[in-house]
Order: sequence, then structure tokens, then C-alpha cells
Amino acid sequence: MSTNSVVLNTQRWVHEFIIAHNICPFAKKEVDKGSIHYEVYDGRQMEDALCYLMDLCRKLDEDNAIEAAMFIMPNGFTVFDEYLDLLDVANELLAEQEYEGVYQLASFHPDYCFEGVDEADASHYTNRSPYPMLHIIREEGLEKVLERYPNPEAIPERNITYCQELGVDTLKGILKDCRE
Repeated sequence: MSTNSVVLNTQRWVHEFIIAHNICPFAKKEVDKGSIHYEVYDGRQMEDALCYLMDLCRKLDEDNAIEAAMFIMPNGFTVFDEYLDLLDVANELLAEQEYEGVYQLASFHPDYCFEGVDEADASHYTNRSPYPMLHIIREEGLEKVLERYPNPEAIPERNITYCQELGVDTLKGILKDCRE
């Protein structure tokens, strides 16, 4: 699959799921501003992915017009446990490189499963995406948005309830449509 197809599929997912279903109430504004950067990493090795992630953080350092970046890994970390290992090491690396408090990672994966929740539960779709990816978010921008948003801590619970109401079949269809 070409890099362009991966980016287009990810953008379709952002529009047709994240924005259309208000999963992230802040996404539409950033998409409309063009402040989300999409970066595709074709590799499969953790060390290389982490180097690429740090390069992407430096890119955000240099370009304040980028509010968030989607670090998409269509060919790597397809096994969810391996992806979680990457996520853990990536968060450690952000702290080591003094990016803690500057950027935070949101995690998305096609097979995302919350620990202790039945595998068939629709709640997992709040974090399921067409490809394994890390969403790099500027904490400063996020903090400003959260100051003006009423009850932001209720967003995850609202999303879980909403996805359960939509049902697994509907959610599978949305995700499938974003991979074609």
C-alpha cells in the first residue's frame, strides 16, 4: 500500500469516525486549520520507529503550525502486545528526551483492547484505527482547549457509551470503510 493511500485512509478515519461521531471534540477545528501532520513509517523495527518518532517531535519543535501529528505504522506493530511495548518505550523515551509535558501520545491500533474488558466489547473501538499509530499531541495546545471545554474528563466515558450504543457491527463497518 502506498504512503499516499495510508494517509488518505487515516484522514478518512479521522473525518468519518473521529469527527463525524465526535470522538474527539477538538479534532474538527485542527483538521479545518490544517494543523494535523500525517507521517507514515514503513518499517517494523522498534529502534528505528523510536528514532523516527523523535525526528517527528523535533519537526513539531520547529513548526508551531503543527498542533498534532499522526505517526502511522501500516507495516509494523500489527500485533497489539508488540504495539503496547512500543508505546511504553516511546513514553519512556519522551521523558528521557525532556518531552514530557511538551508532547503526549494517544494510542490507536486496529486491534486495540482495554485491559480487563471483554474482547467483544464495542468500547475498544474508541481507540481502534485503520493502522497502528501514535497520535502526538502538543500538551500546551491541549491544555488551552481543555480550559474552555466543559467536563473534559467525561469524554472517554461518553465515547465508550456511544460506541456501545452504535454496536460492534456498525463500528467494524466504519473501520473497514476507512481501510479501502
